[in-house]
Amino acid sequence: MADIDVEAVLKKLTESEKVELLGGIDFWHTKSLPHHGVPSLRLSDGPNGVRGTKFFNGIPAACFPCGTSLGSTFNTSLLNLAGQTMGAEAKTKGAHVILGPTINMQRSPLGGRGFESLSEDPLLSGLAAAALVKGIQETGVQATLKHFVCNDHEHRRNAVHAIVTARALREIYCLPFQLAIAESKPGAIMTAYNGVNGTYCSENKELLEGILRKEWNWDGLIMSDWYGTYSTTEATNAGLDLEMPGPPRFRGELLKFNVSTDKVRQHVLDERVRSVLRFVKRCYTESGVPENAPEGVADTKETAELLRKIGIEGTVLLKNEQQVLPFKKEGKKTVVIGPNAKVATYHGGGSASLAAYYAVTPFEGITQKLGGKEPGYTVGCHSHKMLPLLGYICSSAASGGKNAGMTLRVYNDPPSVADRECTDCIDLRKTELLLVDYYNEKLKSPLWYADFEGEFVAEEDGTFEFGVVVCGTARLFVNGELVVDNATVQRQGEAFFGAGTVEEKGTIEVKKGERYNVKVEFASTPSSKLDGNKDTFGGGALRVGGILNIDPKVEIAKAAELANGADQVIICAGLNADWETEGYDRQVMNLPPPMDDLIAAVADAAPGRTVVVMQSGTPVRMPWVDKVAGVVQAWYGGNETGNIIADVLFGDANPSGKLSLSWPKRVEDNPAYLNYRSEGGRVLYGEDIYVGYRYYEKVKREVLFPFGFGLSYSDFELDGLEVVDDGKGEDGKVLVKVTVKNVGSLKGQEVVQVYVAPPKAGSGVARPKKELKGFTKVELEAGESKTVEVEMQKKYAASYWDEFRDKWCVEEGEYELVVGNSSVEVEGKTLKGSFKVGGTFWWLGL
Repeated sequence: MADIDVEAVLKKLTESEKVELLGGIDFWHTKSLPHHGVPSLRLSDGPNGVRGTKFFNGIPAACFPCGTSLGSTFNTSLLNLAGQTMGAEAKTKGAHVILGPTINMQRSPLGGRGFESLSEDPLLSGLAAAALVKGIQETGVQATLKHFVCNDHEHRRNAVHAIVTARALREIYCLPFQLAIAESKPGAIMTAYNGVNGTYCSENKELLEGILRKEWNWDGLIMSDWYGTYSTTEATNAGLDLEMPGPPRFRGELLKFNVSTDKVRQHVLDERVRSVLRFVKRCYTESGVPENAPEGVADTKETAELLRKIGIEGTVLLKNEQQVLPFKKEGKKTVVIGPNAKVATYHGGGSASLAAYYAVTPFEGITQKLGGKEPGYTVGCHSHKMLPLLGYICSSAASGGKNAGMTLRVYNDPPSVADRECTDCIDLRKTELLLVDYYNEKLKSPLWYADFEGEFVAEEDGTFEFGVVVCGTARLFVNGELVVDNATVQRQGEAFFGAGTVEEKGTIEVKKGERYNVKVEFASTPSSKLDGNKDTFGGGALRVGGILNIDPKVEIAKAAELANGADQVIICAGLNADWETEGYDRQVMNLPPPMDDLIAAVADAAPGRTVVVMQSGTPVRMPWVDKVAGVVQAWYGGNETGNIIADVLFGDANPSGKLSLSWPKRVEDNPAYLNYRSEGGRVLYGEDIYVGYRYYEKVKREVLFPFGFGLSYSDFELDGLEVVDDGKGEDGKVLVKVTVKNVGSLKGQEVVQVYVAPPKAGSGVARPKKELKGFTKVELEAGESKTVEVEMQKKYAASYWDEFRDKWCVEEGEYELVVGNSSVEVEGKTLKGSFKVGGTFWWLGL
């Protein structure tokens, strides 16, 4: 326990010690000053699970469903439990701080980290984040809201400024942070990589001191994103407390010198240090996590059950023609088709990635529902962006073929040195190695070498393709013959946060049943011929993939034939962590070809019997949607992915998820379509406040599936709307009461969504047709009715940002309430009421 007397310690610190506290010492830890009783903090990603301190060969952890799935639960009570479990996981990993949740906005379906955020709607994002933060901090572990603000795309994210109106900044992009701070008081906030209107976020005094600390009166720690600090004086004066990771680039001697010249005043330095000391005290006092604790696991039955429940409640049933679902477990011939069937696509890429305790594939989950009898299966097509990881079909060299994966042997000397000494030997199943935090005390310099070796047995005759991505250099040999050379000539790629090469490929012919030895000769980062940002990646990175090539036309025909003879057809389709990842955005909204052709062919072969299970974190085009009988949006479901999908498909769970973001028909329909990528060092937020459903409704543009939409195996009716205004004026609240009845035959859950429309006789300021201002989720037995309540603060329910006054404005007038189960008004399922504001007023703060 670090019961720090902040002011007393601050007075004792030398200037050098003060500066040392304002930067990390490595990727995950802050500086300790033991002689002053100040311990080190451990921080850990992240957004959908607590990885711990290792990108490379990390300790397994619980992987939660992705952010858009969490948002689609519309269940703040459940998200609070999720947060509690995240906090408990952090303690197991010896971490005091979780770097999440992520609450940036999905301006476009193409965002590389869209899966990581919660919603396109600021209220849903803010309240869902608040629930997660509350749960995390109930354990004493501190949460970190990120990324403040407008880190809404990945393209040149470190070198771009969001050009955004003050109104859009407040109503869309800052509002989730405002709501989460008001509701949950997070311990920390992380700044965004980008700038806003010409000033980088990590040195933006208007954002950090002006909005966060003064206007919202928030007193937590502000840290940079990793390598997201770009200055010494400006960032310190603006309010950035902690530069991460360490060792710092812009603090240290640079900051000491600038303090000595009064470019950074002493009282400003003290304020930054005070913030760090308070945060350290809070973390240790509340969490009870000891300094430098060992990292462990907590793979419990209770965690598994919660992950499964969260995933089920986030799963969205988008189409169920003629009640094709739920499928039958017995008496029907079931087949499973698709590239996502036998792979557990359980998380997106980047900071969200981690080594899961386990991961259930859809095929495994479905097989279990069928009593252990495997359904018919064929892959149909491939969907990879980079070749699938080779380690999953290999056996390691060190184990003599007993262990899955490949063996990494590390050396100080290159392969040309005879009898070189091996300094480390590790068996790895996942052949994607981010070595940024790899440590080996026997290595003598930053330039070191490794052999990565394994064997596989060919399952079929054909052409086998290998792929190598590297930060450093690498050559891949099969049975001693060079197949891929990613060392002699290198090309800059997007992988590994932009530090890696493109995937260089090579092929060999293989014979069924024959064994093949694969060896990769790797050299660390200093050997790289690229410029890029390789210097941030320590030992470097390596990705080794491989797969037997197939003829797509032949495989699609095979899949259609298989489906033709089946009663129940499940297509497991979608994206994966290669397509949706930190560091780059998708170029198109389409599925990887020829997946659309596969789905259409199978649907034609099995009309009325085909259901598509879509795994993606953001929308994809569905040109075949009218052909299939059912569509289930399963997102990235975490450890329990396959069980969650199977529970929904076979009716052991009644789906209750609602889309946390609109699903356009085409990417061209999206309001940010013309203004998404960085150009000339800026990205214009030209859609202004009209993000997501606010835009589609305003211009009457039809979407494939609307925000807030989701079907159930039950049906529900809303009735008896009552609106209670407490009459307290500017501090008043509006209580919405409505009776929900389950008129179906199964127990289920419904989400009551409350939207507010502005007065018809307003000031002339353009406003959305309506905006989500409250929601609640209710569970009902078949035939059961319950009256539910949604309480809203009037000032939040009715405000817009007045750019003349730089304040929130609540206009006088009558506001319409639209109550339903999605953003679309449906006759017979939508109720309407109203409340009044007696006089216009303005406000600031929380």
